Amino acid sequence: MILILKLGDTLPDLIERRGDFEAWFLAGLGAPAQVLDPRTGADFPALAEVSGIIITGSHSMVTERLPWSERSAAWVRSAVEAGIPTLGVCYGHQLLAHAFGGRVGNNPNGTQKGTTEVELTLAGREDPLLGRLGAERFAAQVSHTQSVLELPPGAVRLAGDGWDENQAFRLGNNAWGVQFHPEIDADILRAYVRAEAENLKAQGQDPEKILAQVRETPVAARLLSRFAALTVACYNQS
Repeated sequence: MILILKLGDTLPDLIERRGDFEAWFLAGLGAPAQVLDPRTGADFPALAEVSGIIITGSHSMVTERLPWSERSAAWVRSAVEAGIPTLGVCYGHQLLAHAFGGRVGNNPNGTQKGTTEVELTLAGREDPLLGRLGAERFAAQVSHTQSVLELPPGAVRLAGDGWDENQAFRLGNNAWGVQFHPEIDADILRAYVRAEAENLKAQGQDPEKILAQVRETPVAARLLSRFAALTVACYNQS
């Protein structure tokens, strides 16, 4: 089974209109998956039962070192070391880096929110996950304050943009972190920009300009179905 580690909840009005984080991932995956919320104290499944892992975003911060987050980091590390395909998104991207010795903290450029242009590195173009998206540069949704400031030892940088150097990385042959959100569409992102307009203004950013540049990101969205296909391929080879 693919396991979605749900590490947060979205805005209340979005839950009413669009469902919570896990619903967005399930829609993008196009494959069955189970959801586990470690914040509830639920036990993690045996690794032998898991064919792939997706780690969601969160409104919490990795640097808070919350007990459920640290427990999740330890379990994710054991899963990656066992060879299970793993994809961390936003908070999940940062948690994956933290679990393997990377450094997470506030991005010196401030909060990044909107639609950005992500560019793959040479390694990213050859990567079995990101390299199969069909474009070396593509639009992606972003909504984060913290970033992976230093990659874990041995990690391969796969993508960046002008704001965040580490928009994507790979650990070994089976674990990926992406700072951008393949599960978020333009409607969801606009809701986040409006909800955080005052915070953006306080940082000297223009929420209306950000909103005007928000658009759909079909290439980035393909990442989830590609990851689902990759987990199947890995399972069939095992």
